[in-house]
Amino acid sequence: MISLEEFAAHWKMPVTPWMAVHRVYPFVLSRHFADLIRAPEDPLWRQVVPDSRELDESDPAGLKDPLGEESRSPVPNLVHRYPDRVLWIVTDACAVHCRFCTRKRRWTHPLSLSDELIGEALRYIRKNPAIHDVILSGGDPLMLPWERLEELAAKVREIPHVRLLRLGTRVPFADPGRVTPAVARRLAAYGPLYMNIHVNHPWEITQESREACRLLADAGIPLGSQTVLLKDINDSAEVLGTLFTELLSLRVRPYYLLHMDLMQGTAHFRTPLAAGAELMAALRNRISGLAIPHFVVDLPNGLGKVPITASAVVRVDPDHVVLRNFAGHAAAYPLKPEEGSRLRRVLGLD
Repeated sequence: MISLEEFAAHWKMPVTPWMAVHRVYPFVLSRHFADLIRAPEDPLWRQVVPDSRELDESDPAGLKDPLGEESRSPVPNLVHRYPDRVLWIVTDACAVHCRFCTRKRRWTHPLSLSDELIGEALRYIRKNPAIHDVILSGGDPLMLPWERLEELAAKVREIPHVRLLRLGTRVPFADPGRVTPAVARRLAAYGPLYMNIHVNHPWEITQESREACRLLADAGIPLGSQTVLLKDINDSAEVLGTLFTELLSLRVRPYYLLHMDLMQGTAHFRTPLAAGAELMAALRNRISGLAIPHFVVDLPNGLGKVPITASAVVRVDPDHVVLRNFAGHAAAYPLKPEEGSRLRRVLGLD
């Protein structure tokens, strides 16, 4: 890892302007990712370098817990939003602190995964036979000591009704040296295990990340990607098309393009909701269908992911769109000024 002081010195910039943000939302950056940054304010810099706008609390749509995870946690660190699956936050450690992270609230107030809390989570999963899918998340599970991660995977695999184990990570692109032949081989032993990898820009794809993905894929672990749509970083058909096509060459299937969550202090990253739908339309039939992810928005209050398609829209009002979630519940999602007509047009609702 590189410290904020080292990073500032490397770029010959004063560290003081970043410190106020760092005290609230700490800077964490792997040396690998730091070395990929080409210039100040480039697409990688903007993802990871503190910005004073992160402390702006004036955004009326901004939320400290935008996905309502705390209210959907029957036991600490275990989020149960969908009937058949749970998301287990097994660590708060990351290789990179993404400045748009939906769990920034935990950076300075982590809840360590003690043996007691592990026991509570496992008891909850065992008592709920409808749970067939367990997602290990964080933070980043691949930042855990290997023995701890293997222990958790083994304990989940002992539960008869759990059919699938998933792992969400940014490590293969943010700190790929952590993925070794032994790690890939030992992870595969707990299959069927699916891995979803967070990657946002083609510059994140390096020879090292290609090797990390090769090791995982060769071990028989199916790989998917999650990409966050970020204003002035990857919100163009050219950038996304290159990213998604390159991911296929790594045997990583693009899975989700995520509209930015309504995290407080991240409005400067947020595109109009219509932008993602327009980008999907621009890419369709211009790149392989295998390279087209689902464009989704994660609704506030833990109501789940909804694809931005005409069938999901109940109505479009001047300042919000009403979307229907998987359970049939309608929920309002805020729109930027003048965005309603743009959304109606791209979805063919006019």
